Amino acid sequence: MIRNLSRVVRRAYRRTVDLSHPARSPLGSAVENCVVYREGGRQPGDWAPGEAIRRTRERREGFVWIGLHEPTEEEFAGLAKLFGLHPLAVEDAIHAHQRPKVERYDDTLFAVFKTVRYVEHEQLTATSEVVDTGEVMVFVGRDFVITIRHGSHGSLGPLREALERLPDQLQKGPSAVLHAIADQVVDDYLDVTDAVQNDIEAVETAVFAERTARGDAGQIYQLKRELLELKRAVAPLHRPLQILAHEPPAAVSPEIQPYFRDVADHLARATEQINAFDGLLDSILQAHVAQVTVAQNEDMRKITAWAAIVAVPTMICGIYGMNFDHMPELHWTYGYPLALGVIATLCLGIHRGFRRNGWL
Repeated sequence: MIRNLSRVVRRAYRRTVDLSHPARSPLGSAVENCVVYREGGRQPGDWAPGEAIRRTRERREGFVWIGLHEPTEEEFAGLAKLFGLHPLAVEDAIHAHQRPKVERYDDTLFAVFKTVRYVEHEQLTATSEVVDTGEVMVFVGRDFVITIRHGSHGSLGPLREALERLPDQLQKGPSAVLHAIADQVVDDYLDVTDAVQNDIEAVETAVFAERTARGDAGQIYQLKRELLELKRAVAPLHRPLQILAHEPPAAVSPEIQPYFRDVADHLARATEQINAFDGLLDSILQAHVAQVTVAQNEDMRKITAWAAIVAVPTMICGIYGMNFDHMPELHWTYGYPLALGVIATLCLGIHRGFRRNGWL
């Protein structure tokens, strides 16, 4: 309960603060922030990346955190050269659309996380967008952290401010930032799965409601597609977190390693929920198909029953409409009322029989 409350408070706080705002990003269109941290505290002033890392390495303490948003190849080339980033990792960071992963290039760690956001909607339809995804790439070195964000959501500004209120955590170095990012990403997974659960419950209620009884297959398929998008973001992160928790590279501080185990546990919970939702949607879809089949059978039985009832007057009227001179009761005064009576009696008898058997 405390954990859920913490996620709610953190999510509400993130909505009110955004360091990517132009007024707070004087360093260019791609660089959102460049900050120097020493002894767990933020150093004052606006830093250029080259000056920040030079001062940090001269003092041999602290680290630099540089945040970027969707940099171009030209914008990132200078930073890549300054920090000696591997060309393959640089290419992945610029072009995005990568699977979650953790890779080591010499003394630098490169991590990719898929970010997710729940798209609010008044009512789920066959075309509703439920899950919006983005990416966060993280370069972690001995004395620097570079974060590259892709997508319109997932700002790391509030995370930065939250970390700055925890100097003991920041003293653990760049890997503390890597853990905080992983923790926020996984917490967002749990928030989105909780929201998706409400949509699934609404679809389930619509399918099994007595009045509608048939639901909307388009809603179910759309929800399955959006759940698949969420699963593609969550499932591949399992192995990278296992590496960080149990086989961490040298760039990850031993003091941070236990924290990654906690994040891995939360990821396992999110994965279990998504798999359970997928199975539940399969069951809902099967129930919907079964209901449609049963409804169609009921319709066919009703049509067949009424066709049988209509066949009686059709047969009798057809026989007496053949215009032969010598037919039973043709010229009898009560022949016509008698024929109508026979028709009514037979039709009522057949209708009663169908009603008794549940066809009508």
